[in-house]
Amino acid sequence: MRKNPAPELLERGASLDEVAESARGCTACDLYKNATQTVFGEGSARAEVMLVGEQPGDQEDVSGEPFVGPAGKLLDRALEEAGIDRRKTYVTNVVKHFKWMPKGKRRIHKKPNREEITACRPWLEAEIALVKPRVVVCLGATAAQALLGASFRVTKDRGKFVEWDLEPMVTATVHPSSILRADDQRRASEFAALVADLKGVAGALK
Repeated sequence: MRKNPAPELLERGASLDEVAESARGCTACDLYKNATQTVFGEGSARAEVMLVGEQPGDQEDVSGEPFVGPAGKLLDRALEEAGIDRRKTYVTNVVKHFKWMPKGKRRIHKKPNREEITACRPWLEAEIALVKPRVVVCLGATAAQALLGASFRVTKDRGKFVEWDLEPMVTATVHPSSILRADDQRRASEFAALVADLKGVAGALK
């Protein structure tokens, strides 16, 4: 393993595409060994909104694109209802490799640990520095705690804009995958709450 090269790339004035290309060969933690490929962020290089999840899933690992699976499709719906054009956003994850464990023939998501999140964070910081979004939206607890500290609780402070150590405004909401896991009775209300949080983001951009 080696250190994450993102800070040096930024110092040299590398572009977002150059940073993404470098990330393809990242070995800063061991997750690359079992992943198909690095899944870097994607979207408008001048996006006003950056949406940050935990890590790519099975479909993202295969395709090499973030948020293209069921959770991504649900996020698309929520953004549309909130009045945010997905094509004008930038979507990415705190961790760029899929961490999984086998269950029969399936690959099941496994939560990344602190070391893996720390090793990967410079890529995310580079994305924020180069895209320069006005708002960063953390999707789920892992993303929120990675950026805002271990004490942050999405259940308590979702939808609020909070102070942090970087320039864009930042807020947090649930990850779309949590809505997919909810039972039928709760799914509609959870989706409506996600849309309400994203409407708050849309309002902050006006």
